[in-house]
Amino acid sequence: MSATRAADAADDFRGPLDIARAATVVLDGRDTVVGWSPAATELLGFGAHEAVGRPLSAFLSPLPAEGPLPAASDRPAGVEPRGTSGLSVPSARPGPGPPSGGNEIRLARHRNGHELLVATTVCALAGGAGGHGADSPGRVLVAAELGALRQWESRLALLQGLATQSPVGLAIYDTDLRLTWSNTAYEREIGKPLAEYRGMRADELYSGGTFVTPGYPKTLDAVMHHVIDTGEPILDLHFQGIPPSDPGTEHLWSCSYYRLQDANGHVFGVCEDAFDISDRQRAQQRLALLVEVGRRIGTVLDVVTTAEEIAEVTVPEFAAAVRVDVARVTVMSGELPATGSSAAMDLLRVGEHSVDPAAADAAEPLDPGAPGSPADRYPPATYPPGSPQDRSLASGGLVLDDNVLVVPLRVGGSVLGLVTFVRSPRPQVPERPLSPGPADTFDNGEVALADELAARAAVCIDNARRFTRERSASLALQRQLLPHHVPPQSAVEIAYRYLPSDDVTGVGGDWFDVIPLSGTRVGLVVGDVVGHGLQAAATMGRLRTSVRAFAQLDMAPDELLTRLDDLVGQPLDERPGARDGAASDAYDELTTGATCLYAVYDPVSRRCVMARAGHLPPAVVHPDGRVTFPDLPAGPPLGLGGLPFESMEIELPVGSLLALFTDGLVEARDHDIDQGLNALGRVLGDPAASLEELCDRAVSELVPDATTADDTALLLARTRQLDEGQVAEWELPAEATAAGRARELTNRQLDLWGLEELSFATELVVSELVTNAVRYGGGPLRLRLIRDRTLLCEVADTGHTSPHLRHSAEDDEGGRGLFIVAQLVQRWGTRYTPAGKTIWTEQAFPQVESG
Repeated sequence: MSATRAADAADDFRGPLDIARAATVVLDGRDTVVGWSPAATELLGFGAHEAVGRPLSAFLSPLPAEGPLPAASDRPAGVEPRGTSGLSVPSARPGPGPPSGGNEIRLARHRNGHELLVATTVCALAGGAGGHGADSPGRVLVAAELGALRQWESRLALLQGLATQSPVGLAIYDTDLRLTWSNTAYEREIGKPLAEYRGMRADELYSGGTFVTPGYPKTLDAVMHHVIDTGEPILDLHFQGIPPSDPGTEHLWSCSYYRLQDANGHVFGVCEDAFDISDRQRAQQRLALLVEVGRRIGTVLDVVTTAEEIAEVTVPEFAAAVRVDVARVTVMSGELPATGSSAAMDLLRVGEHSVDPAAADAAEPLDPGAPGSPADRYPPATYPPGSPQDRSLASGGLVLDDNVLVVPLRVGGSVLGLVTFVRSPRPQVPERPLSPGPADTFDNGEVALADELAARAAVCIDNARRFTRERSASLALQRQLLPHHVPPQSAVEIAYRYLPSDDVTGVGGDWFDVIPLSGTRVGLVVGDVVGHGLQAAATMGRLRTSVRAFAQLDMAPDELLTRLDDLVGQPLDERPGARDGAASDAYDELTTGATCLYAVYDPVSRRCVMARAGHLPPAVVHPDGRVTFPDLPAGPPLGLGGLPFESMEIELPVGSLLALFTDGLVEARDHDIDQGLNALGRVLGDPAASLEELCDRAVSELVPDATTADDTALLLARTRQLDEGQVAEWELPAEATAAGRARELTNRQLDLWGLEELSFATELVVSELVTNAVRYGGGPLRLRLIRDRTLLCEVADTGHTSPHLRHSAEDDEGGRGLFIVAQLVQRWGTRYTPAGKTIWTEQAFPQVESG
């Protein structure tokens, strides 16, 4: 059979035993062939002249009752042995054949010698055998190859299945778009038997429906006309509408349309196949919602913001209204609610969203930007006994009540709050009714989806809660470690600002300090620890404490930074507790890369000595408003080691402004440090402004929203100079008579200052210090008295040996002088200079008795 002929046969729905296409043999009463069709020649290979007159048994024989079928190589394709393919093979029996109208499988012999199985049927001719003699035509035998018959039967079964069992709805519309036929699935969709809606138009059956696939016509009428007119099929076109069998519920179908033509090519209609993909669409929407939840929830580590994101992302895709209530302690301090019964949990309404703006306007408003604590900005959430929310809190599980679904926000064994999803117009809380939504219930899949949404949201809220708790602890630690109050200083006027970093970045390790030093000097320090959180705050506290301790030893700035660098870079095995195998975690994670700037200002000489370890240089504003940034040697950040630190000394006119700051003030995402330094210089270059005004201007100009990604510290110091009448200084020779001369000068100066009550004690102090300088130091000696908030006495020599306070034995002839000095003064100490050392003491003024 040619390929064209085979294709035609495949498209021919007539059966293989149809007399118009099957092999036909006319038999007489003796089963002798008296007629032979061309199809018979094509099937068996014998021409009519070879077959006519021969018995039928020469071409066909009944199958044996027992024994094998022909070999597989000789069997037609698709034919299996008996008992293996489900093929029913009747028992062979002698005789001319089965009764008229019966079908029988027989073994046929082809002209070329091979055998094949054929299906045969026999029908009698009117007036045949018995009426016109044995040689007259009496019966017609129709035969077809068994494989073709089975293929045809399969096609019939397919058509039957499409008509009665297929889940795909099939319908045929004529050229006027009136329905002429539909299968069982279509009948179920319409909800009526075919006879009741045959002849109706498609747009009458699905009024209000529309195609939602972009780029195609929107109506059924337009799509079908397009297919009929052009002959182009349209596949997988999505149609949205309400089926008659399910009023009130929108469905989505995947539809395909193709034109129908008869054998002569005449167009007589269009076929529609439609498959309801509503469930698939809902599953895709749920998956998309989960993806969107993962993308939009938890963008910042803030409990309230996360709760608001939950409400926004689920309306209107999942519910008509959503409320999120979170435990008060979680919102305010990041703590977990108390364990035990959740029914009495104190909740705050922190998130709410609705598809109905009117209902949202009528509800008690949420005001995240209001001042005060979260408890003041968000209303309490209370629910009456027996409400779905109350039952969910009591049970710890989700509750579905009509069109209200309440899901707890659970983390481990704790409940952080509740999420309420609503699809009903029923108000759930009398004082704040939820807005009405689509009248729809939650099915099992949507309940599972809500549970998954709440689980993901709970993880995000718990992360935000943990961050809130750590940030609160870090801020508390930071506030304790930073100066609470800077006492007034004679050397400088002080103002400062400190801004912690934003909620996203977390608390950093910036710090500043003002340290009173001997000789009315003052130490100014600002520093920055790399990193954020508790570790950075703790490291900042250790560094600040260390700087204060080193500064009290009157170390020069470069020496102080060297000691601080050694502390930060201390090997792990040398840190406290390391030898016992219990090194403190606080020391394990000492941050390397911390920066520091330390400056010492002397109001007597107006000299300022400063050094920095990887920190930005200070800004110096001269009395005329000119701003400079001294070219101070940078030095490496603390903890790196290897390079020495260098100091720079400058003289500052009275009224100069010294500004120390961290990079959080001058560096931001939208500008670099140079731009920030220029802006700071413009702000500070106003000599008439007070320090407090300059601080406020600097913060508003450089940190306009009062939050940065890094901590911000700004320390302003306006220099002063002690009046000449407050300082008395003399040079003495390193001789034995120097002590007496020192006592004489001291008494005279104290009389001028009106401090005669301090003369006796001060004489003893000066005499002892000068005597020690003559004996153990070198000349010339310098004696200086300073009248400030206390009386300061200083004796300087060229020696570098340090006196030590000790208890003398009873038989010692000396060693008691410094002990006596320590009893007469408030404080005393030693500071070293390049030229030698200075021993200083500090005495309080006599208290003035009130009248």
